Amino acid sequence: MTDRTTQAGPAPFTAADFAARLQQAARSAEAAGLSGLLLTPGPDLLYLTGYAPVAITERITMLVVPVDGAPTMIVPRLERPDAEETPGASVFRLADWSDGSDPYEATAKLLGPGRYALSDSAWAMHLLGLQGRLPDTSYVSMTTALPMLRAIKDDDELERLTAAGAAADAAYGEIIGVRFAGRRETDVGTDLADLLRRFGHSQVDFTVVGSGPNGANPHHEMGDRVIQHGDMVVLDFGGLKHGYGSDTTRTVHVGEPTDEERDVHEIVRRAQQAGFEAVRPGVECQEVDRAARALITESGYGEYFIHRVGHGIGLTTHEPPYMVEGERQPMEPGMCFSIEPGIYLPGRFGVRIEDIVTVTADGGRRLNRTPHEMAIVE
Repeated sequence: MTDRTTQAGPAPFTAADFAARLQQAARSAEAAGLSGLLLTPGPDLLYLTGYAPVAITERITMLVVPVDGAPTMIVPRLERPDAEETPGASVFRLADWSDGSDPYEATAKLLGPGRYALSDSAWAMHLLGLQGRLPDTSYVSMTTALPMLRAIKDDDELERLTAAGAAADAAYGEIIGVRFAGRRETDVGTDLADLLRRFGHSQVDFTVVGSGPNGANPHHEMGDRVIQHGDMVVLDFGGLKHGYGSDTTRTVHVGEPTDEERDVHEIVRRAQQAGFEAVRPGVECQEVDRAARALITESGYGEYFIHRVGHGIGLTTHEPPYMVEGERQPMEPGMCFSIEPGIYLPGRFGVRIEDIVTVTADGGRRLNRTPHEMAIVE
């Protein structure tokens, strides 16, 4: 790992970093048979240039990365000063357009005929505007054409993801010491969000607190239900630290669990371990899902595991690759993704255990280190 850490955290990415990413993106586009890439505000543009407009509005901002030639970013004239200050500004050309002029005509001048991959975050009005000016072009979504554009993390990205995971672990270590019984899910969720910020998160994306029957809904975030003695409670939380994501889940119990609750939790724990043990370079992503799912199915709970086993993480908390049946993308060192099997018994309780894992040269490494055993809380 490169030594670019400062007392305040990892050193910022440099123009050289963005130049290397842009070159790799152009090579990937060429290998995919594309004429180039079109990046609008969102994670792809941030990854390739370091630029994130203060506000995303109807005014078009677009980076054009041709397979042959220099990248050019067009921005509204009033936003040009901000674009000129972005860390990657020296590695692309900058153009602008003014209110009252035709932004699509100005953008079309940067493109030739051909087939382009377009950011998934692009507005439909911008795509339709370009299509109207360039009838000899066609477009495909970035995720469809280049799903692995941001999937392989370098050492500096791994440093950020590791720090985000450690911060989430620290938040979990604190939350299991607070009182659960007699408090609302929203109270515990607020505690979790505060803890994530205390441990360095600049952004909290979600705090799932699913108590009792609410835990059987994987996407229940938090509500006004009062947590009771005897509840199983699913805690799933994460956000961004140093610009990179955290996402971890542990399931705790208020007071002593029943034998059934212990058994279900142990099945999920073993399934999570089975998924982790399937992580190896060259193995298809779907094998992680298969390994965890097989154990849950063999234990008689297959119908209650109702989602994929994992998703990639980086600048966003959900991104390719996805660890799901049918995903034949081979794992490669530097990929980072969640492994989060669960069992959800409607009207009763749910259990989920999740770690972020990165692929290494010979297996996997967990970025979350908190115990998988069920914690008993008050």
